[in-house]
Amino acid sequence: MTIIQLEYLLAVANCGSFSMAAEHCFVTQPSLSMQIKALEEELGVVLLDRSKKPVIPTEAGEAVLEQVRETLKEYNSIREVVAEMKGEISGKLRLGVIPTIAPYLLHKFIPEFVRRYPHVEIEIREMVTADIIEALRRDQIDAAIVASGTCPEGIIEHDMFSDRFFLYVSTSNPLYERSNVRIEDIDMKDLILLSPGNCMRDQILELCQARRETVQNYSFESGTIDTLMRLVDCTNNVTIIPEMALEYIPIEHRSQVKTLAKGATSRKIAVAVRRTYVKTSIVQALMQTIMSSVAKRVK
Repeated sequence: MTIIQLEYLLAVANCGSFSMAAEHCFVTQPSLSMQIKALEEELGVVLLDRSKKPVIPTEAGEAVLEQVRETLKEYNSIREVVAEMKGEISGKLRLGVIPTIAPYLLHKFIPEFVRRYPHVEIEIREMVTADIIEALRRDQIDAAIVASGTCPEGIIEHDMFSDRFFLYVSTSNPLYERSNVRIEDIDMKDLILLSPGNCMRDQILELCQARRETVQNYSFESGTIDTLMRLVDCTNNVTIIPEMALEYIPIEHRSQVKTLAKGATSRKIAVAVRRTYVKTSIVQALMQTIMSSVAKRVK
């Protein structure tokens, strides 16, 4: 049994295909298949059901993969552990970020992070929360920037800062004349939302839970906050946006932003990692850089 065989097995399980796994591992498909077959023969069990499309682990394969993920995590952390003992911060960080954070935060801290920690290789993927949770469980990413309170047991969230919610209102909507709006004053027929899969949508629906059954004349859902705001601009609708989006609203549209009355919620932005994650120095460096960028924004 070799580390290479374990890496190939995990790649097939993650990709669902021998050909895609081979491409991911930069080897030929016959070489990858041969190594996995040798592993199966050594263990005396079939690990992958090759009759399924996509390829899926067998029951034995699932049990083995659970150990493989932990083994590879420990193996890959050796360099990071030694570097940490030397007082160095180095290694690889695979980072997931939810879509309602990525456009407003990434460009603020990534340049500074790269400058401060040139020995850290960082890979970033924009992903919805459900995909982030699955990727963390499968060890496909190391950490993620999420809305706090959205991850299940087994994943630790390190809270960083609060991000208030604001109402963005059409100039033709009656609420435009208000400077401060209560949630109960929002006509649910006018509220447009992010598409399912975005945790901010779930938070907003929770805010408006008592009135979520209201029938709408039409509905519009989008994966981006910017698209929702553009739709509000040309209709009489409203939407709810995070504080971090405010500075990107053109001056001529700033009057459409309304504060939500006391009692309305905000979200906390957090870095999430698996409970068994070991690259603590890299995560701490990431959080410190993010907090520094947020402090500059506040000033």
